[in-house]
Amino acid sequence: MDNLITLGHRPEDFIWASGIENSFVPQTRRGHRALDEYKLIGHYDHWREDLALAKELGVHTIRWGVPWYRVEPLPGEFDWRWTDEVLPYIVNDLGITPIIDLMHYGCPFWLERAFTNGQYPRAVASYASAFADRYKHLVKWYTPCNEPLMTADLCGKHGAWPPYLRGERGYVRVMLPLIKGIIATIDAIKHVDPDAKMVHVEAVGISRSSDPTLDHVAEHNTNRFFLAYDLLTRKVTPDHPLYAWLLNHGARPRELAEIAAHHVPMDIMGINFYPQWSTHELFLNEHGHVSARAAEMDGVGFKDMIKNFYSRYGCPIMVTETSARDSHEERSNWLNNSLSAIKQLRAEGVPVLGYTWFPLFTMIDWRYRWERGPMENYLLDLGLYQLHTNGNGTRWRATPLLEEIRAKIANPVQSIGHLAVG
Repeated sequence: MDNLITLGHRPEDFIWASGIENSFVPQTRRGHRALDEYKLIGHYDHWREDLALAKELGVHTIRWGVPWYRVEPLPGEFDWRWTDEVLPYIVNDLGITPIIDLMHYGCPFWLERAFTNGQYPRAVASYASAFADRYKHLVKWYTPCNEPLMTADLCGKHGAWPPYLRGERGYVRVMLPLIKGIIATIDAIKHVDPDAKMVHVEAVGISRSSDPTLDHVAEHNTNRFFLAYDLLTRKVTPDHPLYAWLLNHGARPRELAEIAAHHVPMDIMGINFYPQWSTHELFLNEHGHVSARAAEMDGVGFKDMIKNFYSRYGCPIMVTETSARDSHEERSNWLNNSLSAIKQLRAEGVPVLGYTWFPLFTMIDWRYRWERGPMENYLLDLGLYQLHTNGNGTRWRATPLLEEIRAKIANPVQSIGHLAVG
């Protein structure tokens, strides 16, 4: 995989990937349950079975996350017993390249106030350095922080996850430490392993307006989708459309200048797009307030969105998460439509180098954290295998989409074509 950035025009080098949902929000409070996807689906106990199914699918690569709160239960004290078993199995036994999610939403218990703790950037970088030092012989590809936009939304704007802040100022209070943590993480990894590569990952979306008077709101929302990586690529200077907004909500000019002074390597830009959730239409509700609803569930804007990210950041693109739910027909249509869009983009010279149907398995809907029903009420079947909860000894049942994706992987020329080189 090390040469894929330069050889990605060849269909046989295309990065076919999947992943295991790895949100880790272990902290609880009144009305909230711990959310550890690995624990809920049994991955801690059945990791060999789960990862072997990725091999059977035929993927070259897997997005796999490290539960920071478990491997560093106390500051500076690491417990690698589980990862010492899993990572050699992925790399040496299965021959699969892992892209390691180091930060997937949750912090350890000891890091009070989570991302707003003044020690967060240093703490996450220390953990990243320790991981890279231990596994540099196995791991070369990292995601420093999965979906900073979604993290800032859930932790800073909507008060759903620690540190439970609300509003636009809360959003900014979480976003800026996240960015500092990404910069510190990359520096720490590169110090240990200069050859390590970064697959940045963002939850992307499209904002439309059904009312021309809301066009400016849709434009603001669109700029928000780019904010984290605009910060990381030194684009947030005084002429940036969100610069004044950031200052009005708690950012300091000196802080933004310090972030803009850092060079962050953009090896691959990963985009997470789901046709059911990633496009929103703005409208005025019956009370005259701006509201949003899911729209364009066929993912019609997917192709243009990829082009926009490539144009903005100028680095190779990988679809790091996509999938669809509901009927097999709808899921199959999205698989075919999304790969058709990628094939067209590659023919136009846009370097889309990889595609990840995510997750590989049933995941647990995040509503589980806030509601009280049994886990079985929150099974979200986006994956290629559905979870069996009937206790008959069979955990996973293959979906009909599995063979369709295998066929796509086996015939990359037909599936994604050649990358045109100008």
